[in-house]
Amino acid sequence: MNKVSLGSQLVVYPTPTFLVGANVDGKPNFMAVAWGGIADSEPPMISVAIRHHRYTYLGIKQNMTFSVNIASIDMVKETDYCGIVSGSDIDKTDKCQFNVFYGKVNTAPLIEQCPVNIECKVLHLLNLGTHTLVIGQIEQTYVSEDCLTDGKADISKIKPIIADIPAHNYYSHGDIIGKAFSIGKEIK
Repeated sequence: MNKVSLGSQLVVYPTPTFLVGANVDGKPNFMAVAWGGIADSEPPMISVAIRHHRYTYLGIKQNMTFSVNIASIDMVKETDYCGIVSGSDIDKTDKCQFNVFYGKVNTAPLIEQCPVNIECKVLHLLNLGTHTLVIGQIEQTYVSEDCLTDGKADISKIKPIIADIPAHNYYSHGDIIGKAFSIGKEIK
């Protein structure tokens, strides 16, 4: 197999699409983020990379809290909208008709329409250059009841949006191709 050198590029798949929320001057705001993921399991932590000048980042610094809302594929327009307009110019909560609620962390706005909502307290802000890597400790996770199977979150019911940033496309979750921590045993 021949390989082609593409240089230093961001080709990592899949990338989740999050709606990151923060109160900015006491008002809820959300932005789309495709650079994030699980950072640790004990204690549970999540990371998101956000440009320094983003309006939502101002709210994260003000309160040292944020939310990660996982939208389903039926929210792709609203999710993309939250990535192409600034909350400093328009009330995205109103424009997208988000029903906002607050849980354990009273300064991290959550979107009711999203099947998964995660409340976080900021543990670390790491300046990486163009972005700050925000590491948050997960304080509480909420999952819509209809997205559970046997009391556990079910990705096939959540239907998260997956981003391909280099190609500027969104995708939906695919088929199961094997059982984790099991299929590899076939090599033995």
